Amino acid sequence: MRTFNLALLSPLMLTAVLAQTNTYAPAPPAAPGLTISHAGIRPIVAGSPKFFTGSVKVEQLFPVIVPSQVSGGIVTFAPGARSAWHTHPLGQVLIITAGTGRVQMEGSPIQVVHAGDVVIIPAHVKHWHGAAPDSSMSHIAIQDNLDGNAVDWLEPVTDQQYNGGK
Repeated sequence: MRTFNLALLSPLMLTAVLAQTNTYAPAPPAAPGLTISHAGIRPIVAGSPKFFTGSVKVEQLFPVIVPSQVSGGIVTFAPGARSAWHTHPLGQVLIITAGTGRVQMEGSPIQVVHAGDVVIIPAHVKHWHGAAPDSSMSHIAIQDNLDGNAVDWLEPVTDQQYNGGK
């Protein structure tokens, strides 16, 4: 399994990924206006079966903190696990950090992704993403929020769709 070194991210992207969170008790500010989200203290929750098929774990890295409208998290999929079809009002960026996965836009073939790959999904594009059948996959998901909404969930991805219509 390939891994992804966060040090390879641009300073701007790394700052966006590590900037903020609201689902854990943050460490006291290291300096005025600075919050550090230490690894290992953020809760990791099971992905809701309303939105995911298979075993999925979600760790919010940072929520929207106004004036920013960006949020992000780490999603880890067990082999064969995947999201439901969904869209994002302002798009999404996925940074594959471990394993092998699949991503598909409606009407297009399934694309295979590996650690180190970056997937840019435009606004309002119906898509899904998850692990390959024989590999787990983790990604950092970063998305803009519009009026407090980052995702519009749709129907589950069927086994036939996940297997490329086979």
